[in-house]
Amino acid sequence: MEIAHLSQMEKWAAINSALDRNPSSPNVNAVNLDENSFTSSKEPQKPSPTRRGSSTTTWFALYGFLFISIALFAYVTNVLLGPLRLLLLDPPLFLRINELVVWYSGIPLVIGTALVGWDLIRNVTRIRDAKFVRNDPPENKYLTVALTAYNDERSIGDAVKDFRAHPLVRRVIVISNNSTDRTMEMAEQSGAIVFNETRQGYGACVHRALREALKFEDTELTMLCEGDLTFRAADIDKFLAYIPHADVVNGSRIVEQLQDRDTQLSLYMHYGNLFAGKVLEMKHLGAVSLTDVGTTYKLCRNAALRELMPLLDPRVNLEFNAYFLDTALKSGVRIIECPVAFYPRIGASKGGNVNNRIATRLGLRMLFGIFVDWKGFPHD
Repeated sequence: MEIAHLSQMEKWAAINSALDRNPSSPNVNAVNLDENSFTSSKEPQKPSPTRRGSSTTTWFALYGFLFISIALFAYVTNVLLGPLRLLLLDPPLFLRINELVVWYSGIPLVIGTALVGWDLIRNVTRIRDAKFVRNDPPENKYLTVALTAYNDERSIGDAVKDFRAHPLVRRVIVISNNSTDRTMEMAEQSGAIVFNETRQGYGACVHRALREALKFEDTELTMLCEGDLTFRAADIDKFLAYIPHADVVNGSRIVEQLQDRDTQLSLYMHYGNLFAGKVLEMKHLGAVSLTDVGTTYKLCRNAALRELMPLLDPRVNLEFNAYFLDTALKSGVRIIECPVAFYPRIGASKGGNVNNRIATRLGLRMLFGIFVDWKGFPHD
């Protein structure tokens, strides 16, 4: 297709039109996609047997941690109520309740410790004995970058330019989630390939971004990020340093020296996110180390991503990143974290970091997903 004589905007319009028709091209593979399935006209690359880990979910350790947490919460709460008991002149009934709570809080503590110990002996030792340092650099280090956006007209243009300036970025895709401002226009003017995802919700937007990125066969790596300038392309080189050791490199914002002063992550959100990461790590004990389960910024090998896509439900909303990590770990995908710089958002936050109340609600939904079911709160 000859597009050399066209203007910049016409070029991208022509490319988008070509993508919609799924033409035969050496760079773009014809793909038949819907929201819950992934089929390709070309057989997806199968990872080598030695490349992937086995799926081991340490349920005993996870629920043991829950029992221990309940016991400690009951004990500490009861201790804090001690001064109130004294102020009430130590009534016999209050004293009796106080003693019973302290005594019986030991039961879930013992049960939880036994459950964690069982998984440590039965599963974690076996998992750690099978560990190895993988060193499998991708043959093709070029990237397709997929940015999610929702009413980000103030930032999306600069975000696209930032990523396009990196020498290993072949293209930048922007997925607008029904933006009502000039997000799509600004992204296209900056050189991005732009799509609009009509199903509202963060999970639907991310799912569409990954599906579109996988259409391109001249790259075997997909970088997922946001278009609000909280993350920068300078960290791509960090991700590439880690990708030989994993299938997915997950960015971590939980490094104090790499957080700008005015980011939307409050102290409460910072440690709440760290806590959620450690709970998910407890579910896959011995297989991964996690400190941040809420970041969009991640680098994925397309071979692993193609196998993972049919397992991901786009109806899962703001907790989609934690859901993505949990689902990947269950499937034996190797995940490693990479510290990334985190900057103030350009424009108003519209996700789970708006305030501590919304962050608490999101955190509880994440914990419910980790302990019970990720589809308990679908975004329809």
